[in-house]
Amino acid sequence: MSGWDEGGVYYSDQAHSWDDNRGETEAAASNHTILQKFKEFIRNFETGNNVFPYREGLLHNPKFLVIDMEDLDSFDPDLPSKVRSAPADFLPLFETAAAQVLVSLKTKVAGDTGVMEDAAPGDVQVLLTSKEDPVSMRSLGAQYISKLVKVAGITIAASRTKAKATYVTLICKNCKKGKQVPCRPGLGGAVVPRSCDHIPQPGEEPCPIDPWLIVPDKSKYVDQQTLKLQENPEDVPTGELPRNLLLSVDRHLVQTVVPGSRLTIIGIYSIFQASNSSTSNKGAVAVRQPYIRVVGIEDANEAKSRGPTAFTTEEIEEFKKFAAEPDAYKNICSKVAPSIFGHEDVKKAVACLLFGGSRKNLPDGVRLRGDINVLLLGDPSTAKSQFLKFVEKTAPIAVYTSGKGSSAAGLTASVIQDSSTREFYLEGGAMVLADGGVVCIDEFDKMRPEDRVAIHEAMEQQTISIAKAGITTVLNSRTSVLAAANPPSGRYDDLKTTQDNIDLQTTILSRFDLIFIVKDVRMYSQDKIIASHIIKVHASAHATMGENRTIHSKEENWLKRYLQYCRTECHPRLSEAAAKLLQNNYVKIRQDMRQQANETGEAAAIPITVRQLEAIVRLSEALAKMKLSHLATEANVQEAIRLFTVSTMDAAKSGINQQINLTPEMANEIQQAEIQIKRRVGIGNHISERRLIDDLGRMGMNDSIVRRALLIMHQRDEVEYRRERRVVFRKA
Repeated sequence: MSGWDEGGVYYSDQAHSWDDNRGETEAAASNHTILQKFKEFIRNFETGNNVFPYREGLLHNPKFLVIDMEDLDSFDPDLPSKVRSAPADFLPLFETAAAQVLVSLKTKVAGDTGVMEDAAPGDVQVLLTSKEDPVSMRSLGAQYISKLVKVAGITIAASRTKAKATYVTLICKNCKKGKQVPCRPGLGGAVVPRSCDHIPQPGEEPCPIDPWLIVPDKSKYVDQQTLKLQENPEDVPTGELPRNLLLSVDRHLVQTVVPGSRLTIIGIYSIFQASNSSTSNKGAVAVRQPYIRVVGIEDANEAKSRGPTAFTTEEIEEFKKFAAEPDAYKNICSKVAPSIFGHEDVKKAVACLLFGGSRKNLPDGVRLRGDINVLLLGDPSTAKSQFLKFVEKTAPIAVYTSGKGSSAAGLTASVIQDSSTREFYLEGGAMVLADGGVVCIDEFDKMRPEDRVAIHEAMEQQTISIAKAGITTVLNSRTSVLAAANPPSGRYDDLKTTQDNIDLQTTILSRFDLIFIVKDVRMYSQDKIIASHIIKVHASAHATMGENRTIHSKEENWLKRYLQYCRTECHPRLSEAAAKLLQNNYVKIRQDMRQQANETGEAAAIPITVRQLEAIVRLSEALAKMKLSHLATEANVQEAIRLFTVSTMDAAKSGINQQINLTPEMANEIQQAEIQIKRRVGIGNHISERRLIDDLGRMGMNDSIVRRALLIMHQRDEVEYRRERRVVFRKA
């Protein structure tokens, strides 16, 4: 393989001076020395106990060899600096060294076993890995061209595999002489000479200028693919659009990455002439577009390699000490959204969502999600959005979006056509980008129903299936959903039934593990406490802004690190006693709901299904994970059932139900009220609700009886509320 890359200037000087020859000889000698050093490193690098990882690696997998830059540094400190400063020159040498070592190793193995193997030098791809910190995509500039760089991000698009020539075979039209020209790696092309070097015989016609014909079948090729890498959402400054970079991968790195994968890549920062550059730039031969020719990929999709996970011994000691404290659960909940007063159970639910349960893979290939989904529904000004903002800042990976400004494609994935190649490719949406983290969706009720349906699969199966423009694929979206919504009328109305207050389909409701009804309760004592808390928060923030911010950011960072440690190291399972307790409780919950349905004659607004049983299992595991326990105990299950009862169960029973606690006298009064309403309002007419209640009040009817009669008529679809409940319209 040629060591050339874009950006190099090549010229041919026919008159070689003695100094030029001497320089070439010295360069060749230097390259030979480095080649020997690389061969020595592959053969002799030892990790102790007579283990030679690279020698073994070559024999085990002769196609490619992954080299750790730290190992190279410990072997010879001079080599890594050479590779970093001129990777396009030294990596081909490294690959040659690996191929030569492989041949000698195979010959030796054949000599030992007496079985001769094919010992012709093969093409070994050298891949690099390093523990250094990645550089920001925004800081990549001209000073990095032709240097080795390490960048982290999310792949948002992947092209189809193409065949890239390494050597192009040419044939002269005139003398039929053949010639092989090397191609530059990456997105570079081949430099075809203008003239044929054939010396014509006397009387023979000389070869014309540009006589070459390309023979594609006799050229040498490797697989190549282009990827688009976008900045991680957490690295994008507020108000800025995320940047993206073009990547070129070849040989064994092809088709190893799917859109939505988080990657850390090592590559050569290179430049190429874009074919679709605008007409104004056609003459600007000096303007080139940057891309990275990848020479090493680390997949950061698994939780183990997410974020800065190199925990120090002191940190691990501190985490274990914290987890062993009896009130660890209480302490974690106190760190969740400390600026919000009250809402203790919501804070506990948010803590469970951040830690998450255990993901399970069953023998038949089915995957059970471990991520917890929570819905906060209720009055405005009850800090729902503040919870979402807190989770966005605290979760290691989080994407915040608003329902009104989100489409189905923006949440899941979109198919886009490349303007230059006319090729379709996939771009992942919010739920793909947040794979392994949390998606916070505010104004969940303002989403269009068809957009909300798009996330059904993502919330339960944790995948997104795409079948658009000839692309059929499945993307991962292993993410928790924290959603906030208002009831249809803006406020939670206690006079309405649960179905009317929670205007969401049961299909989406059953996918939430916990559903909290957050009400703005008007109580003098509580209002006074909340008012003083808010004033204190504002006053302290103004007086000691710098100090306060430092304390909060320390708390947040500690919680973020503890979260990462627990999610990486701990995967709890239910104990037998806890499983038995859970089984009995689930059967009892189902029995209660069935009994309620029999009494009221209608099904519950929020269905209690097997999904809710799995929700309690996930909550129990999350509670165990907070204490770094590998076993979820009966106490964890009891707390999970309590959280489930105060949220989803209470939500299912909230609001009035017209047939509960109705005495015969009340039923008669409601019937009389219905008759009077029908007399007062003709079919197709409307009246102000306030005026109707006042008119019937003058006839001696109770306000609540009239409201209940209107509600019953509304449920039978005889009347309709308009203008935010202010006007009653009679339909039948």
